Order: sequence, then C-alpha cells, then structure tokens
Amino acid sequence: MKIGILTLSLHTNYGGILQAYALQTVLERMGHKVCLIEKRRPPLRLPLWKAPLSYGKRILKNLTGHPFPIFYEQKMNRETPIVRQNTDKFINKYIKQKMVDDFLEIKETDFDAIVVGSDQVWRPKYFKDKIENAFLDFAKSWNIKRIAYAASFGTDEWEYAPKQTKRCGELLKLFDFVSVREMSGINLCATHFDLGAKLEPDPTMLLTTEDYMRLFEVARTPKSSGTLLYYILNETTEQKKWIKKIAEEKGLKPFNVKAKSNITDPLPDRIQPPVEQWLRGFYDAEFVVTDSFHACVFSILFNKNFIVFPNKIRGITRIQSLLSSFHLDNRIVSTNNIYEEQDTINWHEINAKLRRRREEFSTIINLII
Repeated sequence: MKIGILTLSLHTNYGGILQAYALQTVLERMGHKVCLIEKRRPPLRLPLWKAPLSYGKRILKNLTGHPFPIFYEQKMNRETPIVRQNTDKFINKYIKQKMVDDFLEIKETDFDAIVVGSDQVWRPKYFKDKIENAFLDFAKSWNIKRIAYAASFGTDEWEYAPKQTKRCGELLKLFDFVSVREMSGINLCATHFDLGAKLEPDPTMLLTTEDYMRLFEVARTPKSSGTLLYYILNETTEQKKWIKKIAEEKGLKPFNVKAKSNITDPLPDRIQPPVEQWLRGFYDAEFVVTDSFHACVFSILFNKNFIVFPNKIRGITRIQSLLSSFHLDNRIVSTNNIYEEQDTINWHEINAKLRRRREEFSTIINLII
C-alpha cells in the first residue's frame, strides 16, 4: 500500500526526526511504500505594518542590555540552513518526503492510507498549520484508511478552542484506528471527543537497539567524549552543579550532544550535532541525566541507568506516562530527592515488553490495512 505519514515538521529535534524515521522504516519492512507528507516553510518575513513597532522594541532591548537581533528574520533565514546542516543530512538520506506548499495539493490517489503521528502532532501551538489538518481535514471525503498512531497532545490540559474541538472530534470519528502516546491522551479523547483511544508506544520503540547502532556504525561516528551523558533541554545552574557532583561521585566524565539554542550565541556553537552522534551518546554512556522525553526513550532502548529532572517549561506528563508504563516512575527526581534510593532496573522484563509491543504493532497494521 501507499502510506503517507503526517507528523510535525522535521528540523533539528532528534526525537522528532527519529520517530518519523522509525515509523517509516517499520512500515517499509512490512512491504509498504511510505513517505512523509512535509509542508514547505517559506522564509521568515516581518509584515510591513508590524515592522516599525517590532524594530523599535528590538532596539530598546539592545539598549537595556538584552541583546536581540534587530533584523531577526534575515539572520534566521541566513543561518538556519547552517544550524540544520547535520540533521538535514540525516533527513535527506533516510527519510522519504512528499513536499507540498499546501495540504490541498495532495490527491486521494496519492495514498491508500495516512498515518497521523507521533510526537506532539495534536498540539495546536506546535502544528504550524490549522490543527484540523492534523486530523486529515483536507482528506475528509476520501476513501482511504485513516490511522492515528501514538499521536500526542503533549499536555494533560485542553488547548483547543470550542470550534476546533467540535471539528476535530467529527474528523476523528472517520478514523479506522486511534491511538495516543500518553494516558492523558486517552482521557482527553474521551472527555472532549467522546472517543475511546488506545495507548501505543512512541514509534522510536518499534526499532531495536541494533537498528540504531547500525546508523552510527555506517556513519563511522567517533566515540563520545565522556561516560555521563547529560541532555538537558532547559538547563538550570542548580542542575549543572548536580551533574558535576554526580559525575565526580560515580567517577564518570560528563559530555553532551546538543548545540546552544540562543540566537545571540556564536553560529558555530549553534550547529546541531549529527543524529548519529546523538544516538552514539546513549551507546557510550554509563549513566544519563535528562529532562527530555526522547532521551528517556533512548536510555530505555539502550538499557542505560538514568534520572530525569522535571522540565517546568515543557511539562512532565509525557515522561510520567512513558516511565509508568515500564514501572520506572522513580527515575524522576528533583534536586531535593536526587539521592533517594532507586530500584534496580529489570532490563530483561523491559526488553521483553518492548518485543511484545513491536509484535502488536505489526498485528494492528495488518488488521487495519
């Protein structure tokens, strides 16, 4: 079958890239022809009517000691391809894409089925188009299979306007199969869409450790520079101190695989490392400290001991749901309870559960398609 995958736009986010790669790979191994439906993003432009006020605010920021590029849009357009050069290389090499300027360009004959998911594809502030399209509004009259696989709202709070709730609920009832990535997603579907959804793992868990190792082996990725991987998306000064202390007490050398994200940082420091280097980080690490959902996923896949700092900015719901499904809730710590005793991780049991989930996925897809 010809299958399209609709997810968030790919950029420098390792988890977003790898969940798309994993879902495509698994479906291809089942004999299907698969590609991502990717919407082209035009260059950033500041509307003329908005320019005087925006430029004024930016100049004021600089004068008050808060540096911000006055010509932000031009700077982003010029530097984004450089920042993305490594992640784009992986995307172009491994992920097949159907590029469109508008979802209405897609024809019914292009696909026999469309899979929506995973990642936070159902979160309005992350899906950079009208959210109804993440529920296949553009394909509402088509005679195709519609599947939501491990789709995520990214939060346990409802972020849809009443009209969006009504329309998305109507569209979701056209789906042949609906699954979400978090327990909170089941509750949100039941409460706001009056629909029962199943719980399914993130697509990255459908591939094995060996699948990911093959990627950095083919790329001849060099060994990581340390043994304690810290991957903190929103790092605090206090967390930095604890990472250093943990490394010293465990006799490990801290290392990171993440570019700086502040636009005022030097451009070379903002170039995102290769996806293969990020994957190799988990392979080489003896211990992982993170606040990232997908870093938790890959710690589990690579059977690495890890702890998680709650991220107030990005939320903890997704991580709590993931860890509770593997009875790893106590991996979530704060700077107050970081030294509380944690159970030994039963990797044999976890790996067995992962194998069962991979088998169940094949069964589900074969039954639907």
